[in-house]
Amino acid sequence: MLLTDFIRRQTSPHDSDGCCKLGSLPSVKEHLDGIVCARDTHEAQVQFALERGVPALIGVMASIRLPYPSRAFDMAHCSRCLIPWGQYGGLYLIEIDRILRPGGYWILSGPPVNWKKHWKGWNRTAEDLNNEQSGIEAVAKSLCWKKLVEKDDLAVWQKPTNHAHCQINRKVYKKPPFCEGKDPDQACQTLVRLRLLSSFFSALWTLPICYLHFTDPSNPFVSSAEADFSPPRIMRGSVKGITAKIFREDTDKWKKRVTYYKGFDGNLAVPGRFRNILDMNAYLGGFAAALINDPLWVMNMVPVEAEINTLGIIYERGLIGTYQNWCEAMSTYPRTYDFIHGDSVFTLYKDRCEMENILLEMDRILRPGGTVILRDDVDMVVKIQNIIERLNWNSKIVDHEEGPITQKRLVLGGLVGGSLWVLWCLVGFVGIGV
Repeated sequence: MLLTDFIRRQTSPHDSDGCCKLGSLPSVKEHLDGIVCARDTHEAQVQFALERGVPALIGVMASIRLPYPSRAFDMAHCSRCLIPWGQYGGLYLIEIDRILRPGGYWILSGPPVNWKKHWKGWNRTAEDLNNEQSGIEAVAKSLCWKKLVEKDDLAVWQKPTNHAHCQINRKVYKKPPFCEGKDPDQACQTLVRLRLLSSFFSALWTLPICYLHFTDPSNPFVSSAEADFSPPRIMRGSVKGITAKIFREDTDKWKKRVTYYKGFDGNLAVPGRFRNILDMNAYLGGFAAALINDPLWVMNMVPVEAEINTLGIIYERGLIGTYQNWCEAMSTYPRTYDFIHGDSVFTLYKDRCEMENILLEMDRILRPGGTVILRDDVDMVVKIQNIIERLNWNSKIVDHEEGPITQKRLVLGGLVGGSLWVLWCLVGFVGIGV
């Protein structure tokens, strides 16, 4: 379970959460869970999660990093996930360390925790379980994690708030070494494709000084009014080209746009009508932030082709998301999302792949009765509408929120049984609704 601490809604990741029971419990509704499960041959756990209104993606811990930025989650939870945490030099736990925030927690439930009490019911030898737990304990110590509790078949470790004391620890634990001069946020599959674990995960990422309350573990809860505050990555200037002024202007702009959307798409204005929402080109997460008080969640996608990697900023706003190449299929099941939003997606992928392929993928993951709103150049809007009509979608082009004299348009559309609206202008928006 992956988890972030913002506006009283945390993001927490699960690795194979047993049909995602943890993320759906009433006691954890004040945080946002992200379920990461492998495609199971007998239980479609990701599909179960999505149908219960819990964010989820199909994924595994293998030869590439998890598709998340560094310091993204407050907690990671593994429930009988069968990942060999103590093997391969602790590479998988090192990856968990990368995505955990300073002071974050890793929870392991099931084998081999407290094996002396439970080993007879696990159909494994005592020696095997002892070796597995010893390996996990050794890796956790090498990462400077502190074990907080072990009770029944559950154990909790905490990541340090900084690595100052780990400099002394390195005299005892020579590995993993501290990683210098590399980007810990570089987690996109396209950028690291085919890199082996041994060369990719084998270093410990040094924690920055926690000088802002957003990353201070002593202040994990932030009121919803602070969703507009500039995230630490922007305040530190670590994301090239993004300033506090640009962030504020983007936030205000999306508040106006979402208000406009709700004006011509009545379903979006009805609380509870949509639950699972996808933003295909999230940028700074302004669209999702404008919907933060609505009873829904937004999966913010940062295209791998985007000029600026903004996913870390999205997580620091208390939102959730991942990387995506829209020339490829998304790691999710059919009929996943009630509402899909895309801003300049087709302009971004012009000459990269066929427009029809992207629209077919949208058709696959859109639920019956769902809605799509696309914003793009006017030429793109016209092409999009021609294609979606052949997909049996109803569509409509509508004006930009600034009026018909602008060079942008919106298209709203959806499957038969719904409606699609298109905004007309030289540069336009496309919306699709069902």
